[in-house]
Amino acid sequence: MNSVDQSQAMQNKNSRSVRGFNNLLDALLSKGLITNEVFNSVKFESINSGKSFEDILLEKGIVSAEDIAKTLSEMRGINFIDINNIAIPTEVIHTLPLNVAKENEAVVFEIFPNKAKVAMKDPLDLQRIKYIESVLGREVEAYYASSTDIDTVLDTKYGAQIGNEVDQALEEVTVSSDAQNIGGDMNLGDDSSLGSAPIIKIVNMIMQYAVKHQASDIHIEPRDGKVSVRFRIRGVLSEKLTIPTKLLSAVVTRIKILSNLKIDEHRIPQDGRFQIRDNGTTSVDVRVSIMPSIYGEKVVMRILEKSKGILDLEKTGIRGLALSRINEGLNKTQGIILVTGPTGSGKTQTLASSLKILNKPSVNIITLEDPVEIRIDGVNQTQVNSEVGLTFASGLRAILRQDPDVIMVGEIRDKETASLAVQSALVGRLVLSTVHTNSAAGAFVRLIDMGVEPFLLSSTVNLVLGQRLVRTLCDSKKPYKASAATVKKLHEELDVLGGITINKADGSQVIFDKNTSEVTLYEAVSTPNCQSGYDGRTGIFEALKTSEKISQLVVQRESISNIQKQAIREGMITMVQDGFIKVLEGITTIEEVLRVQNN
Repeated sequence: MNSVDQSQAMQNKNSRSVRGFNNLLDALLSKGLITNEVFNSVKFESINSGKSFEDILLEKGIVSAEDIAKTLSEMRGINFIDINNIAIPTEVIHTLPLNVAKENEAVVFEIFPNKAKVAMKDPLDLQRIKYIESVLGREVEAYYASSTDIDTVLDTKYGAQIGNEVDQALEEVTVSSDAQNIGGDMNLGDDSSLGSAPIIKIVNMIMQYAVKHQASDIHIEPRDGKVSVRFRIRGVLSEKLTIPTKLLSAVVTRIKILSNLKIDEHRIPQDGRFQIRDNGTTSVDVRVSIMPSIYGEKVVMRILEKSKGILDLEKTGIRGLALSRINEGLNKTQGIILVTGPTGSGKTQTLASSLKILNKPSVNIITLEDPVEIRIDGVNQTQVNSEVGLTFASGLRAILRQDPDVIMVGEIRDKETASLAVQSALVGRLVLSTVHTNSAAGAFVRLIDMGVEPFLLSSTVNLVLGQRLVRTLCDSKKPYKASAATVKKLHEELDVLGGITINKADGSQVIFDKNTSEVTLYEAVSTPNCQSGYDGRTGIFEALKTSEKISQLVVQRESISNIQKQAIREGMITMVQDGFIKVLEGITTIEEVLRVQNN
């Protein structure tokens, strides 16, 4: 019996429990997958919103897509197939073109001379089945499958998805289409006119891939003999596509048109931006930077999802002493809170989470950002525009005339902005901002280098929060015994903290202290659902509170190292220590912490 037959047999064995039910909610209730309270709530929402039971259940995460598919399969007597866990030959899956498979949410998993077995989200949709039969030239035997599993197969088992799609588009490229079909608006969900516009299609697919896989940046880089397209996903940059050098000019021109840049200017850098919509739901800002290189113009696009939610401060990864210190700082009515770290370290999210706490009807909060990445209802947000003279410095001067209680400045870049931030704090405002330094202690030295007097910093800066982002492990993570060298490294960083209670993901607790000789860590394991072995990111933090001794060191212009040592003596847990604790808890890997340590 092959894997498909086994899956079918197991399904038949369990398929009688809700056979004959006509209502999905009734069936789920009968199987114990929802409660009476959920039943009534979903039914009420469906009546008022017009949404299906299935859509509501999936949106709220009440029931998994797999449980819904299995329940519908039992109700209707149609077999269910777990397509994620069966081996589908490449030649079989590709009998249905990718665009047809995506449009109809269907995957071919077995094929015969006159028949094909097809996994579908809705195997009762006769119109789709007839269309698939016409494409395959065979009769279709339809199976239920989880919509999540279908999406996973389309993204993984079809091979290099974006590469295949672009290869198809490249076949359409002609001299005339290169020159003429590069205008128009950007809408990722609109493919109606792409057949005659391959350059538009290529750019759209690059953008669509970035949005779908939550990339923060896209790099289009001309090299000797090819153009590399790289995506930064969860902080890691990797090449996913190459395109011929002859198409570079047309692709860059298309991006320039979208960004309202000069298409005939190739000698100097240009910056722009545009907006896109993914299927009409997700609004995304794209910040564009174009710079000449020896092989042509290089493009970097930063993806800023406007609909991205604001995390609670605890969900950013900050906790313990660092969390209590930042909450203490946010309870003050004046002073400065600085967040430090390189680009892409999560500073903006931390500031937004902090403003979420401060955001009350009685508090006037004004921000100055470049750009406004996360929109916060109730907060007055202003975007810097240097072309019309609205810089951080000039904007901050204007903000002081707006009767603010809290001011958030996106970044302190120069002496004028730094001085105005300090003056704002001195006259009774709470100021939040960021500085690009490698550590919390480095923020003082950086501001002194900008020309701010040390005695002003010591009396205004309440807290400096240093942070990085590390990738978090999927549930498929695998435990292993750490090597002697790794255990030694852990002791070097953590023994100074004394004994630490480690809370494992399974709810158990272990003690790590100077006597610990064996340590269980976790490594990333790639699966169809989690290709890299990592899913999401979390922060590692250090919170430096400006104590009396720290103030003295700042006034004396002491080195970063000396300020750091004093902060540690006063209880500060460093970013590396915070990261290693999360390694011991199984949240991330030691390789991730070491990767971001010196960024």
